[in-house]
Amino acid sequence: MSIVEDKNSVVSISYQVTQAGHSEVIDSNRDQAPLEFITGHNHIIIGLEKALVGMKKGQSGDMLIKAHEAYGEYNPEEVETLPIDQFNRIELKEGMVLYGQGEGGQTIQVTVQSFDDTQVTIDHNHPLAGKDLMFSVSILDCREATVDEALSGEIEGSGGGCCGGGSCGTHDHHDHGHHGHGGGCCSH
Repeated sequence: MSIVEDKNSVVSISYQVTQAGHSEVIDSNRDQAPLEFITGHNHIIIGLEKALVGMKKGQSGDMLIKAHEAYGEYNPEEVETLPIDQFNRIELKEGMVLYGQGEGGQTIQVTVQSFDDTQVTIDHNHPLAGKDLMFSVSILDCREATVDEALSGEIEGSGGGCCGGGSCGTHDHHDHGHHGHGGGCCSH
């Protein structure tokens, strides 16, 4: 099978992402390892997966993914202010992205909006929330998933890694025990 189906296609892509109407590259895996994932398993943002369905191996295209099918609309209720002592040993900068572990053990990320001597305002919205994205994608390979891959949602021999890494800000680690969003520019 060389056509991307909406379920259980193992797809390998090369991609570059910009914010719609801007030229600055937000994320890209060009000149790096391809991004591999299985369709129908929520490995990548829904709008991108939908846009890839029906494309063939060797095909390239540019696709506009609206915010609601990328990282969602911006939610002002996802902003909170915490005491600065919860950020010990971190050299804070406005706009930096902090990574930590949520209550369920999942990786979360927050953005530092502002801070003073006593408190820090953080934003749990993904840095790309509310933004329409332009993807330039090439289908490098496409095949039907094996029975085991379809059941597990993981590509055989890949070690379980299926989501793209992001470059959406400064990478620091911090555990503040709150829920949020994680992942790179293709992943959820």
